[in-house]
Amino acid sequence: MTVTDGTPSVQDALARLPRVVDLLSARAEEHDRDATFPYQGIEAVHEAGLLTLTVGRRYGGPGAGLAETVQLLAQLGRGDASVAVLTAATLLVHAEQARTGGWPAALYRRLLTESRRGPALLDALPAEPGQRPDTVARRDGSGWRLSGRKGWCAGAEALAWMAVRARTEEEVPRTGWFLVRGDSPGIELDPVWDQLGLRAAAGQEVLLSEVAVAADAVVGLAPARRADPAAEAAEQVARAWRELALSAVHLGVARAAQQWLVSFLGRRTPANLTEPLSTLPRYRAAVAEIEASLIGAEELLHGLAARIDRGDRSAAQRTGAAQLLINRTATAAVQQAVTLTGNPGLSRRHPLERYLRDLLTGRTHLPAEDTTLDGLADGLF
Repeated sequence: MTVTDGTPSVQDALARLPRVVDLLSARAEEHDRDATFPYQGIEAVHEAGLLTLTVGRRYGGPGAGLAETVQLLAQLGRGDASVAVLTAATLLVHAEQARTGGWPAALYRRLLTESRRGPALLDALPAEPGQRPDTVARRDGSGWRLSGRKGWCAGAEALAWMAVRARTEEEVPRTGWFLVRGDSPGIELDPVWDQLGLRAAAGQEVLLSEVAVAADAVVGLAPARRADPAAEAAEQVARAWRELALSAVHLGVARAAQQWLVSFLGRRTPANLTEPLSTLPRYRAAVAEIEASLIGAEELLHGLAARIDRGDRSAAQRTGAAQLLINRTATAAVQQAVTLTGNPGLSRRHPLERYLRDLLTGRTHLPAEDTTLDGLADGLF
């Protein structure tokens, strides 16, 4: 199975990043203010070959690993966090397929064909909070009918495919992933997304009502069973990819905030001074503190990503703690930038307040801090 002749290499695609980031930056404020979907930005990511960067080499794709993926997402985060989050969701699905080959061959081939023609956004809609999915699949001839509600679905209005976690309506229920086209009959969107930040990410709720799913569009359907070490290891790697991918977006946002802060301090000269604020020791030290903290977070991010690419299982076990530290660092850096700039930093005439809102909202895509800390404590007591 191949994607297409002429598929750009990982490095070729990454070389196109600066132009894409500039385009995203130019439109981010508009999409944030109006809460409109960033179609042009997604198109730019697609045309640069970045939206399929993690398609496996066995499928004719570039086969980017986690190290290249976090590099990409950190840069996109500088331009527009919403576009970066939407891109991350698609890259994570392709990366999972590259590792496990879970999608049926014919269906994935169809997806790759669509990906050549234009942006094919993907997202995985996991189980709702609780012990098992509330979304139910019932038998309908040789296939299934899917009904339920999924919340916080990034890019819901523009998804080509969604992987929906659901349980079967059987005497002995089974759980699996049901692969559904985004334009399938029976799918409606509840436009509830009106968040503080990531306003262009369009994380609407998806309502599924008797959505038809073919028998060969179901992955991993199985009854609940005892712990499977191999399955648990694969799930841990998938979780590590997600945690570091989204953390990379947040670090990109923090870097954009720092870049704006440096520019602002360099041109801001209060009436009682003859030199810009960037010449004052207090401001120089504060910006240096931000730089030091971001360097540390980036080293943690990229170091763990490289180790996971090498198959280091101990690295995958540490990404929960890493994402907590990285996201605390990114948020603290932007909050410090707001403090240093005062009123201008909170003005919608400038992007700094948007960066802070995007970071605060981005936490909803990652485990709650107390959940992460409880997991770490379990390994200690």
